[in-house]
Amino acid sequence: MVTYIVRRLVTAVLILFGASYVVYQLTALSGDPLEDLRASNAPNREQLIQARTELLDLNTPAPLRYFGWLAGAAKCLVPFAATCDLGASIQGEAVTTSLVRAMGNTITLVTTATVLAIIIGISLGIITALRQYSGLDYGVTFMSFLFFSLPIFWLAVLLKEFGAIGFNNFLADPQIPASTIVVVALASGLIWALFASASWKRKAIAFVVGAAVAAALLTVLEVVDWFTDPGLGPIVILVTGVAIAFGIVLLTAGLRNRKALYASLIMVALGLVAYYVVNPVLNAATVWMILALAVLTVLVGIGVGYAMGGYDRGQSMRAAALTGLLMGLLIVVDRFLVTWPAYVGNPRVRGRPIATVGAETPGLEGTFWITGLDTFTHLLLPTIALLLASLAGYSRYSRASMLEIMNMDFIRTARAKGLSERTVVMRHAFRNALIPLATLVAFDIGALIGGAIITEQVFAFSGMGQLFVQALQRTDPDPIMGFFLVAGILALVFNLVADVAYSFLDPRVRVKA
Repeated sequence: MVTYIVRRLVTAVLILFGASYVVYQLTALSGDPLEDLRASNAPNREQLIQARTELLDLNTPAPLRYFGWLAGAAKCLVPFAATCDLGASIQGEAVTTSLVRAMGNTITLVTTATVLAIIIGISLGIITALRQYSGLDYGVTFMSFLFFSLPIFWLAVLLKEFGAIGFNNFLADPQIPASTIVVVALASGLIWALFASASWKRKAIAFVVGAAVAAALLTVLEVVDWFTDPGLGPIVILVTGVAIAFGIVLLTAGLRNRKALYASLIMVALGLVAYYVVNPVLNAATVWMILALAVLTVLVGIGVGYAMGGYDRGQSMRAAALTGLLMGLLIVVDRFLVTWPAYVGNPRVRGRPIATVGAETPGLEGTFWITGLDTFTHLLLPTIALLLASLAGYSRYSRASMLEIMNMDFIRTARAKGLSERTVVMRHAFRNALIPLATLVAFDIGALIGGAIITEQVFAFSGMGQLFVQALQRTDPDPIMGFFLVAGILALVFNLVADVAYSFLDPRVRVKA
């Protein structure tokens, strides 16, 4: 394995070297970085041309100038030396500075969208595979391909119009008309009916229950004026936590494993206690504090699961740790919701919190919760746009892979041995269905880090895509090369990660030198 990885890394370096040389020469031939200055009427035009020529070393031929850039890029390999030099843009800003800023925004956007697309897409694909040719299967297929076929720029414009402008107008006077409640209730009932079993009686019951729950929920939210002063509160956290505990145990251990269920319910009780104990500490919250509390929660969950024991301690430990982590997430979400009125009332936000452009509100200052909400509101629409566009790929690939696996001999053998359907699906079929998805996920992540160019353009999101487009428009060679270096390295790294992941997902696959 180590020999294989070393060999792949050496090959990657050679590929990057050759590809970067070609891209550098093409960039140099694509235009003149001095074109805007040559057309300028400024009295100091010659001085400006001379300064930019020296800044970009334009007097040196491009084939030789490449090796000067390469020498600066090689310094980035020295850890903790702070000598990384990828040149400068035509405005004089160091490329490393602009890359760090753009990568931070893009990674935040892409990570959120990709993780959600993977989780939701694979889940929908597996569910539709298990319910092949049902109404749910047809409905998910239709909706996923509908969003996949929509141009991303048009989808982004629709989100800006209805997801931002429309919702901001609603927040100014949050009154829910009766017609809206009826429409939402009917839509909720249809979704519940799709997820119900093939029996028409059960579908009818699911439709009625789904519609009633949605109508009651919207009515309660309007009566308590939740949209003006939102929050979860201990009762909602407790009820949701119990539902999470049952759901996690059902998926990971089965409800027959009472020890795992009791361990998860203990974590729900501890989470409710933590809701009152930790809240005062969260007034001075930081990212590192939240991460430390998350690690502590997982460790406590592992300890509770181990103490509960049972015939499979591992199942109890996993179920308790996951339940505790999600309970902690509920507490964090509640804190963000409680901070929402202060954020909306901030003079910089001016009562219109859902942003349509940019990565942050200029000049906004506040606590961790205020800045966190600002980041969320700016990420919301572009994340939804990327999520909807990516769902079709993940759901269709996972559905096809799951259908293929479920018809294999070892699945029939597992059922013949008397294993439960949960064990057959989650332990045998699901893991094997992930093998072809590993390639798709790895390549998508590597490609998306390069920037969702159209989405970033529509939302004026200052990420890698924007950096690349602006550099191309100005014929700015160093930012283009910086973009290429980051995108190329990530593509090669995630390709290697996909190859290595095969051996973990399928013991029959062995990566050899």
